[in-house]
Amino acid sequence: MAAEPDAHEHWMRVALDMAAEAERMGEVPVGAVLVGPDGEEIARGCNAPLASHDPTAHAEIAVLRAAGKQLRNYRLPGTTLYVTVEPCTMCAGALVHARVATVVFGAREPKGGALVSRTRDDGYGVLHGLNHSLTVVEGVLAVECGMRLSRFFEERRP
Repeated sequence: MAAEPDAHEHWMRVALDMAAEAERMGEVPVGAVLVGPDGEEIARGCNAPLASHDPTAHAEIAVLRAAGKQLRNYRLPGTTLYVTVEPCTMCAGALVHARVATVVFGAREPKGGALVSRTRDDGYGVLHGLNHSLTVVEGVLAVECGMRLSRFFEERRP
């Protein structure tokens, strides 16, 4: 069952709080939270590739790792991931492998987003034809999510 719009906004604000945490650490401000089928939070995380010296330390991966440990299972069926920015190909692939049911994201990532931004000419994205498909909801608090990211880069790349 899909979450109501108010629930989407609530959880996206939690993800935005995590994005703020990433920014305080000097990381690209992306935050994420994973919610179970019962509507309860399972895990949250933020970008940390600089601090961890790990190119895979995206917010989505941090959340999947934490959730897998908490639930003692690498499969996360029925869960919903809320993330401030459209996931990249690496993260989208990890979400498929984890069997996450739904991804709700704020801002599109035109250069690297793998769910809707980088679709092929035939209209299918990079995940087309895989053994698990994700339900995608885009645009939740998109302006706020996008502005956080834009301000971050404007301050660093004048």
